[in-house]
Amino acid sequence: MSSAQENREDGVPPDRGIEEVDGGDSAGSTSGRQVSSSNESETCLGTNEIKSRAVVKYSAAPPPTTYALLQEKTDLKLPPANWLRESPQLGPAGSTVLGSSSKSKPFSSFGMAYDFIDSIGDDVDVVSDSENIKKLLKIPYSKSHVSMAVHRVGRTLLLDELDIQELFMRSSQTGDWTWLKEFYQRLIDQKWQRKKKSKEHWYQKAILSKFLYYSINGDGAAEPVPDSDNPEERDDECGAEEFGPSWPATFTNTASDSEESAGLRNDFVRNILWTFEDIHMLVGSNMPIFGGGRYPAVSLRLRDNNKPINILTGIDYWLDNLMCNVPELVMCFHVNGIVQKYEMIKTEDIPDLENSTFSTRVVKDIAQNILSFLKSNCTKEGHTYWLFKASGSDIVKLYDLTTLCEEAAEEKCQNPFTLPVAVLLYKVASNMMLKKIQNRKHYGTIRTLLLNCVKLLDQDRHPQIIASAHYMLAELFQLDEPPEEGVGGDSLPAGGSEDSYSDDEEDPEDLPEDSDENGCCGTTSDPQDDSKAVAIIKSVGELSVPEKYKSTHQIRPIYAFPVSQDKEERCRHVLSYVLKGLKAVDGSIKKESDLPAADPNTPIPLKYEDGSKDVEKGMALLLDRGRPSLTHQGMIPGSWQHRMKQQLFFKASKAYYVLSDAATNLRKYGRALRYIKLALQCHDAYCSVSSVLHPRVLMFHSQCLSLCGDIQLMLAQNASNRAAYLEEYSYQTKEDQELLHSLHRESSCQAFNMATDLATDPEYQLFVSSKCYEAAHELLTSRAVKEHGPEQLAQVLKRLGNIRNEIGVFYMNQAAAMQTEKEVKKAVSVAEQEMWKKSFSCFEKGMKDFEAIKDSTNTSLLLCNTGRLMRICAQAHCAVSDDQSRGEFSPEEALYYNKAIDYYLRAMRSLATRENHPAVWDSVNWELSTTYFTLATLLQDYAPLSRKAQEQIEREVTEAMLKSLKYCDLQTESARQPLYQYRAATIHHRLASMYHSCFRNQVGDEHLRKQHRSLAELHYTKAARLFVSLKDAPCELLRTLLERVAFVEFTMAGQCVGAKLKTLTGALDILMETHHAFLLVRKELLEEQTASPETPDSGADSPTSLGLNRKEVMQLIGVFEPSFSFLMLQLVKLMTGMKRKPSNKDEDLLKTYKNVYSKLLRAEKTAPLLSRVDLFLDLLQQLIQQTGSGDHGASS
Repeated sequence: MSSAQENREDGVPPDRGIEEVDGGDSAGSTSGRQVSSSNESETCLGTNEIKSRAVVKYSAAPPPTTYALLQEKTDLKLPPANWLRESPQLGPAGSTVLGSSSKSKPFSSFGMAYDFIDSIGDDVDVVSDSENIKKLLKIPYSKSHVSMAVHRVGRTLLLDELDIQELFMRSSQTGDWTWLKEFYQRLIDQKWQRKKKSKEHWYQKAILSKFLYYSINGDGAAEPVPDSDNPEERDDECGAEEFGPSWPATFTNTASDSEESAGLRNDFVRNILWTFEDIHMLVGSNMPIFGGGRYPAVSLRLRDNNKPINILTGIDYWLDNLMCNVPELVMCFHVNGIVQKYEMIKTEDIPDLENSTFSTRVVKDIAQNILSFLKSNCTKEGHTYWLFKASGSDIVKLYDLTTLCEEAAEEKCQNPFTLPVAVLLYKVASNMMLKKIQNRKHYGTIRTLLLNCVKLLDQDRHPQIIASAHYMLAELFQLDEPPEEGVGGDSLPAGGSEDSYSDDEEDPEDLPEDSDENGCCGTTSDPQDDSKAVAIIKSVGELSVPEKYKSTHQIRPIYAFPVSQDKEERCRHVLSYVLKGLKAVDGSIKKESDLPAADPNTPIPLKYEDGSKDVEKGMALLLDRGRPSLTHQGMIPGSWQHRMKQQLFFKASKAYYVLSDAATNLRKYGRALRYIKLALQCHDAYCSVSSVLHPRVLMFHSQCLSLCGDIQLMLAQNASNRAAYLEEYSYQTKEDQELLHSLHRESSCQAFNMATDLATDPEYQLFVSSKCYEAAHELLTSRAVKEHGPEQLAQVLKRLGNIRNEIGVFYMNQAAAMQTEKEVKKAVSVAEQEMWKKSFSCFEKGMKDFEAIKDSTNTSLLLCNTGRLMRICAQAHCAVSDDQSRGEFSPEEALYYNKAIDYYLRAMRSLATRENHPAVWDSVNWELSTTYFTLATLLQDYAPLSRKAQEQIEREVTEAMLKSLKYCDLQTESARQPLYQYRAATIHHRLASMYHSCFRNQVGDEHLRKQHRSLAELHYTKAARLFVSLKDAPCELLRTLLERVAFVEFTMAGQCVGAKLKTLTGALDILMETHHAFLLVRKELLEEQTASPETPDSGADSPTSLGLNRKEVMQLIGVFEPSFSFLMLQLVKLMTGMKRKPSNKDEDLLKTYKNVYSKLLRAEKTAPLLSRVDLFLDLLQQLIQQTGSGDHGASS
């Protein structure tokens, strides 16, 4: 049994708590703004164990006081002194005025859902008024009609009474729902008419109300409840909060919205989270609870002693006590309003009362079957379902009113549930987005909620919700990280807050079982309406069968979220939602004068101007946009349109930034420049509507400028693809054009044109790139951002150092090109010097940038480039004689080469060790070795004899050569190892040649001559060994060996016969080492012949092959052959003229020497090169075999 109630005028609680506190009992709730304590209980009833647990989430009632025990013969027909006064103890239950409506309001579940959003979608199966729950569970026992509206949010069902009587009465006045009235009359009840309440009904209501007031203990128990605060304050607090650095961008209620949602307040005295077996329900209850008896909480019931308790009343009492966790029932019996007696009954004993016996297990089965039936068939979020059972019928039908409304071609706004459902979907999605830790797995659910929300609403009437929903849809797509596979929602947490109300229903026992509580008479529906029903329960008796309907409510809905690894696709989704949000905002702004109409399909013309002055002005604008400016549209600062536009502009800017970054990674630099231009235009519009810029916005702005600098740098470095880049840059999608049109409502978007135009001059692009980095650096070092982005500052400094290096290299290459293009060697031009200064200045600034972030690697690279610049300067100062031939090595050359060496040595010191960065270390090491080698070579080949003595020059050459040799890394295996080996061999060869020359020219100082001879021998030996190991330098090896033979022959002068023979034999041993060189020459000649067999070998006049310089080979053979002949002749002469008797071995040697000499004399000088090489190999092989020296070429 439950009492009647009416709408509360003054008793709305000022705040609704939703916090749970363990301990205490459910009925012992505090009053006013406080939250009641929660309680858990489990009730076991005889052999039928039913699990029931009730947790009071909110209570507006004061702690229960002991009820007043009325004296026998008290006449309840007489009103008490406090009758109809507001009472916090009774709540709405006692204030029902005779004749007032007691119907449950149609949106009571929405009010609870708004207050307890965290429970909606996943944790709770059903949200409803307790009266609706009781009515459903009594369906198999009652012939009364049932009419309820059902809505689905995630796996939660919202149940509300759908009062057909009220609906059709209103339809007659407003014209709404006429399609439903016609459908009802056509298919369900052709003779519908409203039935009036009987006098007995109102008499029973009045008796109950007076009894409850009599039962209040104490004179002050019925004091009026103070006026509450504005019931919409808390909604405003939740919904209208300023959208800060993160979201959601919630909406505030407009006046019209407030009027429409005036019936959505949560007016229940208490909200209870009730678990009945495995079903979790959030129910609202207004049942008065008193103290007294053996328990701290009891419920009071008034019974006519002449009427027995029937099964409907018993179920009603039992369920009320279970939901409110009240352990005992106090029954007051009366006869014609005269109190007779009281009786106390335990809650667990109610199912066993006389004439009211029922099975709790059957009630449990009914609950599970009804829930499973609804969950299985109410599948579409945003749709309004109608659960209907006609009075006296056993058939329960479920209709989809949304679909029926669409078929009736009536507007969606004519469905009164549309706005509450849409708001609830929005609030649940909004709350889920706040749960940052776990919301990734719920993205699919959130997206479905928001799309359904938008689908339900009219943009002209609810632009704020629609704009906010589209912004949240855009937020779902993560732009700063790749999406995880399988991102999708499977449950709904909840969020948001609003208020709601409920009311009581008439006592079922006060009406005959065959009557209709709502006054609608109906019969078993005609089968012809079955096609309109979504689902049908053919007999209410089926609900009592255990698991008749499968328990599908335990299966959580899965909503697929569009997962894409393609960044561009994700960004396009974001921009699509941003555009829809902006359209909703723009449509809501009432402007006194519009901008001139612009065609969104026409691209906005972009202006480009060259010139350094324009560049400087443009760069100043880069920083000016870091400061807010006035908006064009005159929106009210702080309004929802103002805040929403800020967030949408910022989101669009981020999306275009990600698109630009992705295009840069794909090397689509024209497309990348177009996207970063759009990103900066969005930022420009954002600045136009912002009074203060948050540090995170300034940091993002610096990121955009940095990326713009990167793109301009890449365009400068890839000038050959300029046509393709221009085509990419000029293309615009329709969506981009529409977005630009929206941006232009707030800003001209011209601030960043200089930085984002596609120029044709690489130097200008490099300059723009450096200015972008400088602007980003200035933003990051400003007071507002300085402490927020140390990592980003380091990246920008690195980019600054890099672009300055690029510009320095650009000017350095320009200077080198000028030098190469000179037709006649002349003095250094002013233009060249200007290029050197610019290049050197850039390198110095770049080094400071890298030093600021302690980047030793890049610092050493810039030092290395500066060294290269010094070498270019040295080359430009090359002395030229009157006949344009190379002159002596000049002092200017020496100065710049020494400066280059200093920079290379600083680079080595910056790196410290090779382990820090092997590649850069090896590069610097090579350049340093090269510079020393070049310096030594020029000193040796173009000796400044006019300024220095020969001995000094020789010392400087030796010193430079040995330093170059020191940096020749012969041990580390790398691509440069053969080059190092060749250089080392060349250095040894040059030193040997120099000492050879000194030895020949030295007169007088025998000790010095001896030293030179020893050094020459040493370096010739090392040079030969290194050339042999290279295996691809036969000419160099041959030249070295021939010079060494000549050196040995020179030392033979003045020796005796024996010494001469020994010297000549040593010279022959050296000459035999040329066997290896000729083998390499022969191999290359054969490869060349195989590669081009049509070209005959025509001796010295044949063209030079790729791998072998034939002309040089012929010149060396021209030296080799007479030297070989001379050695053979001298050996034959000496051995023939020996006084001692020759041994057999000597005779064989002599014979071989004569044979070799004879063949050399008969050799044709005009024979093909290959034939001559084969002859030399044959003769050398004879000598090697005869002397037993083996392959001298391999063992030198």
